[in-house]
Amino acid sequence: MMIAKKPIYYLTVIALVFSSFTAFAGGGETSSKGGQINTPEGIRGYIKHHLADSHDFALYSYTNDAGERKHVGFPLPVIVWTSKGLKTFMSSAFHHNDDGHVIVDKGDVKLVKIHSKIYELNEGATTVSFDESHHATNAHKVLDFSITKSVFGMLLAGLLMFLGFRSLARGYKKGAIPTGVGRVLEPLVLYVRDEIARPNIGEKHYRKFMGFLLTVFFFIWILNLLGLTPLGFNVTGQIAVTVCLALFTFIIVQFSGNKDYWKHIFWMPGVPVPMKIILAPIEVLGMFTKPFSLLIRLFANMTAGHFVVMSLIALMITLKNQFGAVGSTGISLALSLFISVIEILVAFLQAFIFTMLSSLFIGMAVEEHDHH
Repeated sequence: MMIAKKPIYYLTVIALVFSSFTAFAGGGETSSKGGQINTPEGIRGYIKHHLADSHDFALYSYTNDAGERKHVGFPLPVIVWTSKGLKTFMSSAFHHNDDGHVIVDKGDVKLVKIHSKIYELNEGATTVSFDESHHATNAHKVLDFSITKSVFGMLLAGLLMFLGFRSLARGYKKGAIPTGVGRVLEPLVLYVRDEIARPNIGEKHYRKFMGFLLTVFFFIWILNLLGLTPLGFNVTGQIAVTVCLALFTFIIVQFSGNKDYWKHIFWMPGVPVPMKIILAPIEVLGMFTKPFSLLIRLFANMTAGHFVVMSLIALMITLKNQFGAVGSTGISLALSLFISVIEILVAFLQAFIFTMLSSLFIGMAVEEHDHH
């Protein structure tokens, strides 16, 4: 029995939006009725919490009949380097309470989580002291190597890429036309090769960089799609992640640059000497502005997309007095559905733009010039 693809596509989007509605209504820390977020302050806090990274994986929260706040999810490993060495434990040790400052005693060191950051209490301290700006005065940060929610998302994306490309490789062993998941991946691989790598890098050098370009394209694309699910990933909206991705591009470009590339930066041929002295610092600055534009573009677009979707979902709460529960939910659903469909396109578009610009910068570095 054949089923039309478009209805399935739109039903999937609607299901994602409704799931987000449910998670939004049951999540967060501010509640005034049944644990639901129904105040502007609670909405802002929920959106801020959604955009930030976390040491545990919380799906949603609710308040039981006894008035106790319950969080549905699972803990993640906490790995920190303290003044007493390496300490490991599960994030469930920082269990939720009223003040949110649970002190974890690991024998010779005491640890506390403040604003999603882990601190080590000073020697002899048993409680956390704060100044007027609510900054801890008797604690200092530790080196945090924990498996956070974003790290878990990256590991999941890596696993999906490994399974997908292994399926594609096995499909090619059986015949010229892959089967299963490989049939979905093959057009995208060919698209990256023929529409991104070849035109920007050139026939002579593009094969050398295909591994990096395919990795960064599918890595960003999968993470962007995971961010649209009720799992609540916002990995590409973390500035640290986009910095690392842009840094990889920067390092590859600099180490792949030929003599013509460096000559056009420090001593441009065919340009008067006074102009060379003026342009050289500008070209050097351009070396760093290129990766900076990569990381800011990806970070800003994905963060803005999550913020807009969550804000539109919040309309069902903020407009309830003006339009009623049914009217506000209908308006919120229509706008959120529209933005969610656009976000699916943006998820692919941002992966394409990052990969395309990376290949363009690499192509500029390996291009060979014929000077007459």
